[in-house]
Amino acid sequence: MKRIYFSYFSAIFFLSLFVSGCNQSTSSEKSGESGGKKLTVGVTMLSMQNEFIVNVSDEIEKKANELGVELITVDAERSALKQIEQVESFIAQKVDVIIMNPCEVEASSPAVTKALAAKIPIVNVNSETTAKPTAFIGSDDVESGRIAMKFIAEKLGGKGNVVMMHGYMGQAAQIKREQGAREVLKQYPNLKLLAHQTGEWDRAKGMALMENWIQSYGADINAVFAQNDEMGMGAVKALTDAGLKSKVIVVSIDAIPDALQAVQKGTLDATVFQNAEQQGAKSIETAVKIAKGEAFDKETLIPFQLVTKDNLAKFMK
Repeated sequence: MKRIYFSYFSAIFFLSLFVSGCNQSTSSEKSGESGGKKLTVGVTMLSMQNEFIVNVSDEIEKKANELGVELITVDAERSALKQIEQVESFIAQKVDVIIMNPCEVEASSPAVTKALAAKIPIVNVNSETTAKPTAFIGSDDVESGRIAMKFIAEKLGGKGNVVMMHGYMGQAAQIKREQGAREVLKQYPNLKLLAHQTGEWDRAKGMALMENWIQSYGADINAVFAQNDEMGMGAVKALTDAGLKSKVIVVSIDAIPDALQAVQKGTLDATVFQNAEQQGAKSIETAVKIAKGEAFDKETLIPFQLVTKDNLAKFMK
């Protein structure tokens, strides 16, 4: 009887410690926790082979760690179909919010529709879809195309031949950067678009495309507008190898470290800064606000900035 009596009070003692411990953990909830439960955010990115996209993803992870949010990050590998399947998986896992960096405007739209139908908020980052998400964080890609082509027009005195490298066809950035560039071209009747083709945001493909254009047009090319730095760096390499870089202006978009170094060396004439840090951080901050039922901005647009040798110092880390 004595032994049973001791065990009973021991159990009561340890039970009280357990309850106390639970109360302590509840009172120390992080900002990313809701109702004692850690928030889980599913993230699907366009392509982790693209440096700018990796930078955005890194910033999402960094800010998520600060906010105490659990992330499930996956790579869509440029496939809208795969991205839809990833969002379906997030829905099945009952994540609190989804962040999507869309592969395509139209083809990735069903992912948005499916998430909203499942009553899971979805935030688009960096790129858009036809289907409207809960919130959008990014930049006005039309503006970036205008900035890049305006620089070329001014450098060429409004006269010359330009080639344009498209990103992944059908993606919002590709569509809008082309739109912005063509708006400026219309203002300069003596500025001719000699050729345009996709390099799929890829450095090696951009280099191969530039090599083909050099064979086809040679010294007739006066400027290259690459819709991102990866393709721009490929174009610079091809032109340098052909001994033509000093005669051709090259402008691209994103201001990744390689591009900034190339501007410093003078091999890349300009790049257009797109703020990966703010896009990544604001997307996860918005996701947390939505999950916690707080007020949030449905659209956050972060301005682009032209980067040349004159203002390069403020963009170098």
